[in-house]
Amino acid sequence: MIGTLLSVLLSVSLVKCTDAGGVGVTYGTRGTTLPPPADVARFLAYTIFDRVRLLDADPRALQAFADTGLAVDVTVPNGDVPRLVNLTFAQRWVRTRVAPFAEATNISRILVGNEVISQANRTLLLSLVPAMQNLHTALVTASLHREIKVSSPHSLEILSASTPPSAGQFRDGYDKAIVKPLLSFLRATGAPFMVNAYPFYGLTSDTLDYALFRVNAGVMDEGSGLLYTNMLDAQLDAVHSAMRRLGFGDVDVVVAETGWPSAGEYWEVGVGADLARDYNKNAIRHLGSGVGTPLMPNRAFELSIFSLFDENLKPGPVSERNFGLYHADMTPVYDAGILTAPQEVVVGPVVSTKVTPAPEAAEGRRWCVAKPAADEVALQENIDFVCGQGSIDCGAIRAGGSCYDPNNVQAHAAYAMNLYFQSNGQHAFDCDFGQTGVVTTVDPSYESCKFT
Repeated sequence: MIGTLLSVLLSVSLVKCTDAGGVGVTYGTRGTTLPPPADVARFLAYTIFDRVRLLDADPRALQAFADTGLAVDVTVPNGDVPRLVNLTFAQRWVRTRVAPFAEATNISRILVGNEVISQANRTLLLSLVPAMQNLHTALVTASLHREIKVSSPHSLEILSASTPPSAGQFRDGYDKAIVKPLLSFLRATGAPFMVNAYPFYGLTSDTLDYALFRVNAGVMDEGSGLLYTNMLDAQLDAVHSAMRRLGFGDVDVVVAETGWPSAGEYWEVGVGADLARDYNKNAIRHLGSGVGTPLMPNRAFELSIFSLFDENLKPGPVSERNFGLYHADMTPVYDAGILTAPQEVVVGPVVSTKVTPAPEAAEGRRWCVAKPAADEVALQENIDFVCGQGSIDCGAIRAGGSCYDPNNVQAHAAYAMNLYFQSNGQHAFDCDFGQTGVVTTVDPSYESCKFT
């Protein structure tokens, strides 16, 4: 396909950040007609981002970011984490996925899974720390342990208490059995504790100003006597309090993900491009200012904005597909203030198929899809359960079927779970699937893949 020249001429207000923190962006690829990694790497050279988080270890992306100076975090998918308990597998993973690229590409971290401790999967849960230890051992063997650290991002569901922030603590049973050994590993290896912090998900109609860093009355923490003027500070301090409660207040905290959707379901509070713009600009400015949080003052925080692109193949509510700063054609969703100067960006051949417009809500219709953060092992079990029933036809997600692409567990599970939901009368409990499913009023169909 002939390459397309897109002129992205933007007048932007640059958001400055101190070097101590650093600003990254999550580069997800669950969308059609996304630009190739080489074009993404060239584009990021003209932004304030100094690091990029990959949600896999795609060799094409690792090659594209060679000699760019960008720090790169690679991710081990949740489904591969249990296999890393085998040291031989971990050594092979490092030898084939990391080592060949480490000389030219600034790989700074291996992230083991995503929100593993929030998953209802005992095997995955018990594999996390041993997998991290084995990857570190493999990095030592390859003489890469000084440059590349091992960590794992966690959601705020890891906390049993977060309000007030000074009362933050990890979930009972998980705290000493899993979190404490994990923190001990991070301290010993000099790696940070990474948290996915989203004020959007803690939002109510009464707390919008508090979530967006706008002028507000603030919230007093009676336990510490400290006043909080924004929700992100409160979330980070709740995590810090929980870490300190276990004796690990010295381990650094990094914001692995934060962001805000530019569009969403009619019932989702606070979605909108202007609100997304304000949140991301203010989060970058605040965490990079050196002011810190009430419990962690006078410091900057590293953060990664989620995400670089809207991803139209992600299942779940409309908001899940609209966290991007940019559309697939590299035009901005809104002015996030991340370009260092007006630039002309050359985009090479576009891959994949024609993008499908985001579906609109269908009156009276409901569908069941997989939760975005659902454990892949559990989702595969959902597929096996649904497709093992003789009365349900899963041919569309088999090779050659209309819903086979994208060929991943999340997409296939969404289709299978919806089949079960529809065939059983659309009862809410038929979309539970061990809390891995969610009901949506927006048709998740795309291209030739039709969710009935």
